[in-house]
Amino acid sequence: MRTLTILGATGSIGESAFDLVMRAGGPQAYRVVALTGGRNVARLAEMARALQAEVAVTAHAEELPALRLALAGSGIEAAAGPQALVEAAARPADWTLSAIVGAAGLAPGLAVLERGGTLALANKETLVAAGRLVMATAARTGARILPVDSEHSAVFQALGGEDAAAVARVTITASGGAFRDWPVERLARATVAEASRHPNWAMGQRITIDSASMFNKALEVIEAREFFGLAPERIGVLVHPESIVHALVEHVDGGVLAHLGAPDMRHAIGYALNWPDRRPLPVAPLDLAAQGSLTFRAPDEVRWPALRLAREAMAAGGAAGAVLNAAKEQALDDFLAGRIGFSDMAARVEGALDRAAGEPGFCDSPADLDSVLAWDAFARRTARIAA
Repeated sequence: MRTLTILGATGSIGESAFDLVMRAGGPQAYRVVALTGGRNVARLAEMARALQAEVAVTAHAEELPALRLALAGSGIEAAAGPQALVEAAARPADWTLSAIVGAAGLAPGLAVLERGGTLALANKETLVAAGRLVMATAARTGARILPVDSEHSAVFQALGGEDAAAVARVTITASGGAFRDWPVERLARATVAEASRHPNWAMGQRITIDSASMFNKALEVIEAREFFGLAPERIGVLVHPESIVHALVEHVDGGVLAHLGAPDMRHAIGYALNWPDRRPLPVAPLDLAAQGSLTFRAPDEVRWPALRLAREAMAAGGAAGAVLNAAKEQALDDFLAGRIGFSDMAARVEGALDRAAGEPGFCDSPADLDSVLAWDAFARRTARIAA
């Protein structure tokens, strides 16, 4: 029986994965090694019981008593804290989904790679903050990384195993988020509630706001560079309001392959779960006649300066990805707390990158996890100082 672990089980991606596993037969089809989550320990325990997991882990040590109580009598082990997350990820499993949000997913993801496991990667921050380290670790241990972001899954599927040398350009699409048609001058007054309403996708609050600011797409551009080994100038972005075309791969002979599908994350998750096979998934079939039309436009980098910052970070190299990601997370925290406005987030990130560029070692790619975390801490301090 195939074994699996879900890191970040109680988030939107984890919930979709849980749905797929349960539809496939749950504990009769898979042996679940570990489930991890955050503060929603009641839901984590419910999922662990349903899947008969060996261990359930909350990231927050103070939630351990509540988790133990919720699992009482089940025989499922309970654990808590960042180190417990890493230890859970290090347990042998055939397939591990990394759906922890933010830089917190980096250490558990590296633990999966260190044991040579298959990592289904939904945590884009892992490759943005530590792409060279992550890919080198996978190469050293023989681990496999499967993309779960819908755009990168689409590229992976459209490539079909072809050599990247045959690819002239990859284009990932963006819905444009909540503010794609707002007047630019109104963005500074956008509220958290307004930024949290996505027109197409059902996602968690943080990634929904990142979609509105286009920081999610900025991270995905960097992620595509690291995952597929493409030069930055060969990675493009198109605003596609319908969210039907997820990516396009243009080959050197001029042909373009597009991956289309309904905006449902269960496709990308299910593709990775079943890879290299394809199996039926509970995803609505695509009816292009009913859709009627598909539209595309170039992104406006005045409206979405995050895309420019991603290009600048890739040109800078070294620790720029780690700094950009951490500063973005800090700026988002401050926006959620009401300390800064929506349009201030990009300025905070740009300020952190400017400050970091003058620091010793900035031009060197972080060689280990400690180095990545040091730059992460620097960027968060810098973003806060700029308040």
